[in-house]
Amino acid sequence: MMSHNLQTHRTVLFLCTGNYYRSRFAEQLFNHVARRRTLDWRAVSRGLSNETGPWKIGPISRFALAGLQERGIGASEAHREPVYCEESDLRGADLVIALKEAEHRPLVTRRFAEWVDRIEYWHIHDIDAALPEDALAELEELVAKLIERLAATSRQTVR
Repeated sequence: MMSHNLQTHRTVLFLCTGNYYRSRFAEQLFNHVARRRTLDWRAVSRGLSNETGPWKIGPISRFALAGLQERGIGASEAHREPVYCEESDLRGADLVIALKEAEHRPLVTRRFAEWVDRIEYWHIHDIDAALPEDALAELEELVAKLIERLAATSRQTVR
C-alpha cells in the first residue's frame, strides 16, 4: 500500500548549473524543514549543464555538506551524483526555481525556451562570486521564506 504522503505531495525543483552545490543544499535544506513542518511539498534538484570541472570532488560539494552539517542536517541516505535536467523534470514539478537568474536564465533559454518565464529566479551567487557561508545563509533565508509562502498556500487550499 502506498503512503498517503507519497501520493499527495507537491514538488519544487531547484535548478543550478552543475547540481553540485547550491541546488543540492537547497534541496536537502527544504526537505529537512518541510518534513519537520509536515508540509506537503518535497524538493528535488537538477543541473542545467552536464559539464564538470576539476572543482568536482565527490558527488556533492564540500561546502554544501558543511553548510548542512552546521545546520544539523545529516544525510538520510548516500549522496547521489549530480543529475542533468530534462524537460520531464520541469513538467513533473509544481514550482521551478533557478538559483541565479543571470547565470541560469541563458541556460534555460538555450535548452528549455518555453519554460523561461515559468521559472522563479533567485540571485544566489556561486563560489566564484560569494563566500559559501554568505551564499548559503542567503539561500537558507530564501528557502525559509519559500516554505512560509507554501505553508500559507497549503492552509488556504485546505479551507
